[in-house]
Amino acid sequence: MTLVQLRHLISLAETASFTRSAEALFLTQPALSRSIHVLEEELGQKLFDRVGRRSELTHFGRDVLQRARQLVFDADELTASGGRKLCGRTSTLRVGLGSGPGTLLTRPLMSSMAQRGAPIRVDILRGDENRLIQALRDRRLDAVVLEISPFRHATDLRVEAVAEMRGAFMCRVGHPLARTSGTTSFEAVCEYPIASTPLGDQVAREMVDAYGSKGHPEECVSLRCNELSSLVELARDSDAVLFAIRAAAPDLVELPVRPAILTCAHFGLITLAGRTEAPALSMLRALIAKTLRD
Repeated sequence: MTLVQLRHLISLAETASFTRSAEALFLTQPALSRSIHVLEEELGQKLFDRVGRRSELTHFGRDVLQRARQLVFDADELTASGGRKLCGRTSTLRVGLGSGPGTLLTRPLMSSMAQRGAPIRVDILRGDENRLIQALRDRRLDAVVLEISPFRHATDLRVEAVAEMRGAFMCRVGHPLARTSGTTSFEAVCEYPIASTPLGDQVAREMVDAYGSKGHPEECVSLRCNELSSLVELARDSDAVLFAIRAAAPDLVELPVRPAILTCAHFGLITLAGRTEAPALSMLRALIAKTLRD
């Protein structure tokens, strides 16, 4: 078994096509087929099933793929480590950021490494929970920062609570609701489109407790998007009312909605249980402590 064969396996798993993988690997299709066949012979089981024109991983193939990715990654890191030391880089941080953390952390994290002689290379992946957790399990990420209230814990993951940030109803400067004096009723807010990221069950219960059945997100939220940064821009340029982390949009006006809802986003740093942490995670923790706060 060679690293070359494992790279062939990974490519075919990603494309599900011998033709496309052969082109990407600059091989002939028969050469790629022989490589996969030799690997299957050595392992003693089939790695792929032919389904029409697609080549899909068998159950055994999926298990092998996960280990192959780790072996290839480790080999690439070993090769690259010498180059990083020559140019002064000592570590790589691959981090996945959910919607809220992505809005608040992406720029500070990139800025901290955008200096001459910065010792850490940073790779950021933005996406939803399922995509990020799968990338973590595939060893393509070192850590993920997510809102953990709706997160389903698993034995293979280590979840570390790192921040708690309050939510609020917000609107642009000059919005009709921003020009009223005193408190704002929830009924008045509902006269305008309410925008938010997908909200967990805990937040939904708190909203129903405060505002009744009409306060459930499925009833009152008409503009929903996974990207909080896009919703912030929407609230700045329209009459939409944003329900989100207050710190995500300090330039918007916080509405004194009554009855008040004391809800918070709970953010966690998620890593693989039983795995040695990337050295650069200490830097990420320090940045989270500095940035994710009201």
